[in-house]
Amino acid sequence: MLSPSLEDYLEEVYRFFINKESIRIKDIANTLRVSMPSVVKGLKRLHNLGYITYIPYEDIIVTDKGKRVGKFLVQRNKILKDFVTIIGSDCDVKQEAEAMEHYLSKSTIIAIEKLVKYFSNNEEILKNYKNYKIQSNLDEFK
Repeated sequence: MLSPSLEDYLEEVYRFFINKESIRIKDIANTLRVSMPSVVKGLKRLHNLGYITYIPYEDIIVTDKGKRVGKFLVQRNKILKDFVTIIGSDCDVKQEAEAMEHYLSKSTIIAIEKLVKYFSNNEEILKNYKNYKIQSNLDEFK
């Protein structure tokens, strides 16, 4: 199992791969707001685990294993952003999805995906949900 930071590195490597862009350490570091030495360390670990082929000063290659897991990581992020959006949270959607993605089980992600699809395919139910007004038990903490 990958650590949250290794998941982030692999997710970004995969994003560059699917966009047919060069996978550069500097770009990964800028995207994730981490240092380039941290990226190099993460890439070496991903290489040792078989997710990528990383040789300094050569192109980074995503292995089949890396493609499979990378695709899941990108999809997971999109599902969680869609979920936060569809429930109408007024938070920073990108940050909220990032905060959730490493701590939810695959089963929960699949259930959230089904809920998002259900709401998306049932506009009347989504409208009723958005019109549903109930005071949250958390309101007292505002």
